[in-house]
Amino acid sequence: GGAMNNGSMNGLMNGLMNGSMNGSMNGAKRDAAGCERGVAARAADCRFENGDETPRAVIAGLCRLFYSLKWATGTGGGISIREGGRTYLAPSGVQKERIHPDDIFVLDAKTGSVLEAPKNSSLRISACQPLFGLAFELRDAGACLHSHSVHAVMATLVFGSEFAVTQLEMIKGLEGFGYNDTLVIPIIENTPYEAELEESMRAAMIAHPRAPAVLVRRHGVYVWGRDWRQAKTQAECLDFLFDAAVRMRAIGVNPSVASSAAPSRA
Repeated sequence: GGAMNNGSMNGLMNGLMNGSMNGSMNGAKRDAAGCERGVAARAADCRFENGDETPRAVIAGLCRLFYSLKWATGTGGGISIREGGRTYLAPSGVQKERIHPDDIFVLDAKTGSVLEAPKNSSLRISACQPLFGLAFELRDAGACLHSHSVHAVMATLVFGSEFAVTQLEMIKGLEGFGYNDTLVIPIIENTPYEAELEESMRAAMIAHPRAPAVLVRRHGVYVWGRDWRQAKTQAECLDFLFDAAVRMRAIGVNPSVASSAAPSRA
C-alpha cells in the first residue's frame, strides 16, 4: 500500500484517541456502577461511596460493605438507623449487596408505623426490626446492625453464657472501655425465628448495661452505637476481638485473664 498522507494520519490518530477516551470513560462508568468488587448494581447505589450520608444511602452502602466482609451473605444480616423521629430499615430476605436506597423502609420511630414503603411491593420489613428496636429503646442508640460473621459464630461455640476478653488493643475502640478493662458480651441461645429472640435479648441487655452488643449462639451478633459510624466502628472492633479470642483459646491462652506483663495504665 501507499504511504499515508497527513490527513489520513491525523484522522487515524483522532480515531485512536477518541476510542481510547471513550473506552476509559465507559470503564469508569462501569466501575462507579459496580462500586466494590464488581457488584452489578444501579448507578444510584453508589451514593454512599460518593459521600452521601443520608440514612437510605448509608444503609445501602453499609450492606454492600458488610457483604464484602462476609457479614451479610446469603441475604443475612442488616442494619437500621434512627434519625429525626424516623427509623430506616433494610428489607428482609434480599441480597444485601444489591440493596438500593429506594428499597429502604421508613417507619415512625415512636409508633413503628410505615411512613414510606419501597416502590417494590414484594419487599418485606426486616425480621430483625424488634431486635433493632431494643437497641433504640434500651440504649438510645442511633443505629444497630446485625452480622452473621463467622468470627462471631465461632466465639459463641467457644464461650458459655458470656464472651469475655481483656488486654487486647481493640477493646479501646469500644465506648467506655480501656485496655485493662474486661469486656463482657452476653451470649443468648438461638431460636427458629428471629423475632423470637426479643425476650432473651432484652433480658441480656438489661443484665449487661455496659455491653455494646449481644451475641446469638450459632447465629451472629447485634451491635449498636450512638450513630452508624460508632455502630460500624464497634462492630469492626468486636469482630477482631471475637477472632482473636478464639485463636487465643486454640493455643491455650485464656483471653479473659490479664497478663502479668501488662501496662499499668489503660
